[in-house]
Amino acid sequence: QVQLVESGGGLVQVGGSLRLSCVASGSIGGINSMAWHHQAPGKQREWVAHITSSGNTDYADSVQGRFTISRDNAKNTAYLQMDSLKPEDTGVYYCHTFVGARAYWGQGTQVTVSS
Repeated sequence: QVQLVESGGGLVQVGGSLRLSCVASGSIGGINSMAWHHQAPGKQREWVAHITSSGNTDYADSVQGRFTISRDNAKNTAYLQMDSLKPEDTGVYYCHTFVGARAYWGQGTQVTVSS
């Protein structure tokens, strides 16, 4: 079992920044990639970014150049630095990983970008 706990969400104005954190605990030895997903109000959950254990990253086009994913393997923590936030970035952000064929999700953290 793996537990993922996100934090760092909140209310921010357009153009502002937030940094989300995701702490993994439990049977974390099998974790490779970690990812962030975004679910806007009334919409499906969408992939935002992921990072491998070696630090390779990839981003959705909608956040490329504005968001930065990183991880601290010693702290079992992944981060999502979100800059130049837009109203469409509003929603719940979920941390996600796989161990073997099993997927794990955090409970999510709410981000609200006000104009």
